[in-house]
Amino acid sequence: MQKIRRGDSVVVLAGKDKGRTGEVIQVMPKENRALVRGINMVKRHQRQTQTEQAGIINKEASVHLSNLAVADGDGKPTRVGIRVNKDGTKVRVAKRSGDVIDG
Repeated sequence: MQKIRRGDSVVVLAGKDKGRTGEVIQVMPKENRALVRGINMVKRHQRQTQTEQAGIINKEASVHLSNLAVADGDGKPTRVGIRVNKDGTKVRVAKRSGDVIDG
């Protein structure tokens, strides 16, 4: 079970965007990286296509999972644990508060 999933609110722990929060757009588990909305923005040159105009665009670059932490209910970073319910299903749990993480 992955500790960080698409749709999670995360806090950046290291790098140029340290302390900022954003929503996970995509997780790449084989590369241990994730795309976070509004974090690690880079400029890329775009060739003109039928649907898009040419020019320089801003887009998100991936961030290593070790530099991200799930945001707890109050917005502070927390570690994630896994608990098995009585019916055998696994759920993610915030170590800081003990709350179950939706997802």
